[in-house]
Amino acid sequence: MTWQVLSGLLAVVPLGMMPAAHAESNMPVLEQAASSDDIPIYTPPKKFTPRARVGGSLRGTEGSDPEIVALVPDHVGLTVKQNPVLNWFLSKPTTYPLRFTLSDTRAVKPIYEGPVPAPTQPGIQSLDLKKLGLTLEPDIQYRWYISAIRNADSPSNDIVAGGVIERCEFSACLVETSVNLTCDRQSVQRNAVKGFWYDAMACLCTLIDASPTDAPLRRMRAALLKQVGLHGVAEWDLQSLSKASR
Repeated sequence: MTWQVLSGLLAVVPLGMMPAAHAESNMPVLEQAASSDDIPIYTPPKKFTPRARVGGSLRGTEGSDPEIVALVPDHVGLTVKQNPVLNWFLSKPTTYPLRFTLSDTRAVKPIYEGPVPAPTQPGIQSLDLKKLGLTLEPDIQYRWYISAIRNADSPSNDIVAGGVIERCEFSACLVETSVNLTCDRQSVQRNAVKGFWYDAMACLCTLIDASPTDAPLRRMRAALLKQVGLHGVAEWDLQSLSKASR
């Protein structure tokens, strides 16, 4: 989707009026309960701006078009990192060109707009801003989008998902919130409860990529996703683990 169309969408649908995500899915959840001590609890930041997510529901994967979901809360999510990793979901492989857009909410034109390599497998994907040479300034809100281009001549038909991210100034995060800079199960829990959604989710996805059949890790991710209303993606993720374990 071109930046002009995205700007038009935001002009028509203000931040506080974007449709809330009501993810629906008929897929069964695994009948395995994680220990309550293992479940990360996400606490939204005090500076709470609702309805910041674009897209967000998983309606079903039987159609011809892929579905894209940004793995973000429906408000401005926080990170402590200058070059965070963004996570998103693709329901099926696609031949549509994919594009990533990053914009400073204070500016008209995007900071970056470029192609994204098409994943060969469906599921949860990662996009590392460091590899793109992108750095977030502290205390500034940035919008980001993943778009599937269905028709280059008709940008309004693009499939779009995205969210809003803000970086906490490093020294303030360390002093005021004791953000955890390591990546393990404990840091996922601590960063989630401190409100650092992007850092908790990116670390959890990294751990799962290293151990894709680790059921407790998958249940931790599903719990976080459900806490921000992304039930369909959480259940898809758990079901894919169930199939892989057979």
